[in-house]
Amino acid sequence: MTRLSYLPVLAGLVMLVVADAAQAQTRDTIAARDALGRLGIPATSVTLAVKPAAKPYYRVRVARGGHMLVEGSSSVALVHGATQYLQRQGRLSLSWEGRRIAPIGTLPSGDTGPVESSFALRTYLNTCTFGYTTPWWTWDDWTREIDWMAARGIDTPLAMEGQEYVWRALWRDQGLDDATIADGLSAAPFLPWQRMGNIAGYRAPLFTGWIEKKHRLQRQILARMHSLGMKPILPAFSGYVPKAFADRHPKAKIYRMRAWEGFSPTYWLDPSDPLFATLAKRFTQLYTQAYGPGDYYLADAFNEMVPPIAEDGSDASEAKYGDSIANSAATRAAALPASVRDSRLAAYGEKLFQSVTAAAPNATWVMQGWLFGADKTFWTPEAIRSFLSRVPNDRMLLLDIGNDRYPGIWQSTGAFDGKKWVYGYVHNYGGSNPVYGDLGFYRDDLAALARSPSRGNLTGFGMFPEGLNSNSVAYTYAYDLAWGDAARRPVADWIAEYARARYGAAPPGMVAAWGKVISGAYSTRYWTPRWWQNKAGAHLFFKRPTLAGAEYPAAPGNAAELRAGIAGLLANAPRQPAPLLVYDLIDFSRQYATLRLDDQLQAAIKAYAAGDIASGDANAATAERLARKIDALIGNQQETLGSWIASARAYGDTPVEKDAFEQQAKAIVTVWGGEGNLSDYASRAWQGLYAGYYLPRWQIFLAAQRKAAQAHTPMDETATVAAVKAWEQTWLKDGREWPRQRPAAPLVEIRALLAEADRP
Repeated sequence: MTRLSYLPVLAGLVMLVVADAAQAQTRDTIAARDALGRLGIPATSVTLAVKPAAKPYYRVRVARGGHMLVEGSSSVALVHGATQYLQRQGRLSLSWEGRRIAPIGTLPSGDTGPVESSFALRTYLNTCTFGYTTPWWTWDDWTREIDWMAARGIDTPLAMEGQEYVWRALWRDQGLDDATIADGLSAAPFLPWQRMGNIAGYRAPLFTGWIEKKHRLQRQILARMHSLGMKPILPAFSGYVPKAFADRHPKAKIYRMRAWEGFSPTYWLDPSDPLFATLAKRFTQLYTQAYGPGDYYLADAFNEMVPPIAEDGSDASEAKYGDSIANSAATRAAALPASVRDSRLAAYGEKLFQSVTAAAPNATWVMQGWLFGADKTFWTPEAIRSFLSRVPNDRMLLLDIGNDRYPGIWQSTGAFDGKKWVYGYVHNYGGSNPVYGDLGFYRDDLAALARSPSRGNLTGFGMFPEGLNSNSVAYTYAYDLAWGDAARRPVADWIAEYARARYGAAPPGMVAAWGKVISGAYSTRYWTPRWWQNKAGAHLFFKRPTLAGAEYPAAPGNAAELRAGIAGLLANAPRQPAPLLVYDLIDFSRQYATLRLDDQLQAAIKAYAAGDIASGDANAATAERLARKIDALIGNQQETLGSWIASARAYGDTPVEKDAFEQQAKAIVTVWGGEGNLSDYASRAWQGLYAGYYLPRWQIFLAAQRKAAQAHTPMDETATVAAVKAWEQTWLKDGREWPRQRPAAPLVEIRALLAEADRP
């Protein structure tokens, strides 16, 4: 064939390449356009173009007449660029609480220039989110959340729904029948901890209908994420097996792990056992058959579980874990020779990586780095280094999620010795929602990270909340910081734009009031009272009652500054305030009043203990009034106990399932389970819980204390706490659904609540 005869072939190939590129461009822009349309931005207002680049970026140019021309490196970059530009113009606010969009046809002409992200990946979600927030979510919920992700520039979210469909198939392969499998799977809200090996079969069985619904839902979720160019993080096999499987394989190297938080022990298959590779590969094959292939796979083998180092695994089964409260364990594993520990850990890391890539050869192993901060006694820098030593640097992604609570792990490990890693914050624990965050810390911390010459193979940034639907300002700001230099300007400048976009107008007095709110509430990096005396609960009022409450410490932040900020927002509110301004005023007022409620509880405990019944009665009565007023006011917030129960019941197909889901939904936000300290971990500031759960517990307790004071005898705290626990179990099964009751006149009720809270 002559050179000339090649020309038609070459021309044809070029045309095919151009056509394929155009088709990909169309797919990318259509997905972005659809997302913007769902967010309220009409297609006629924007022209989109994907232009791949070395770094994620967007650029927005506004032509005369207000038409936006948005280009970016991906569909996510397009959505983020368009929405971010409108946010800065005061035209668009997106949050879990709601959306505000103003007409955009009169945008001024301008050009942002290229706005880059220094992070190749923007990651999101926590394995626990799928228990504390999403167990009852529908496609409508996920549609809103995925669009919100794109608007925030997130492109690597965890996607953990639907995996029980695959687990069921895997254990069927291994000869277990469906009844045995269902009995070994925990109830829906508790599955994240089953997946991480902490528990098994808690509040079982897991109903077939729920599994099938989540299977269909995950297919929709992944299709939408992929259409936007996201690369979701998928589950992988990390070694935990049902007890029934362990019983069938007595010769396999299966360890009986520790009893996490007082639950029954779980069972972990040593990666050196041939069964491990078989199960891991088969899980990924089944997952791919059900949902398609992925690029990133999450395998967390030792989440708050001590790795077995002794050959018989006794160190793991008997270890007392240095958990997220104390970091004080002195485990037998840590006491073994370092050479033994390091060799075992290196083998574990190598085998876990191989298990991920056995059926997905090009995949990246992802793991959360929470354990490195939560148990520093075991996970020394040397232990971490050994665990990661045999994993290729470019085939692992370590999520360093706890830098607002356990900072500096990356520095002590040499940025994880060359592994790709993501820097981020948990912020929210259990979905518990005190008003807090630390905008100034996020700004300064990320700036210091960017300047650090020792950040190694830093690949991404992310927020990893255990629960959603609270403090959205913290998440909006943190993800804004991941893009360009504009968000790194002073917080005061950023908050002025945020308020204008959120409310439609933000006069100087309102911006100044927001400054007070930031000083009073949003300068708190971690909400320390939630683990006071090793007991969970965001506020004293939310905790199971105790006489020790008399010594409850002052809450973080500055209540006086928060109160001044609320007053400033009220003073600058128009006659008909924007819905999101009303929402924020209720949230801030609820927080302030709850702090004052805690003061009243402390005073009541002290008064009764001193025999001052009159003062104790007065303080208890004030606490009750505050609790009831708060409960009545917060009915217009995004979630209530009633809405949570209603979502759970809607997932059931039969009365039995509906009742079971209701009890499970109530349990995860209150008693949790086990014999450890998880009660009130998820403590939610919800309507229904203030008046219907937290208050009755304290009434039982204070009544017993009052009776003891009248009799001039010591209170039997053990018996009283037992009575409270018995009441909790009855409450779970009482069938009351707590329908939402919205306040008729929110501003009037806010002022009445504040007046009550301000009384000396």
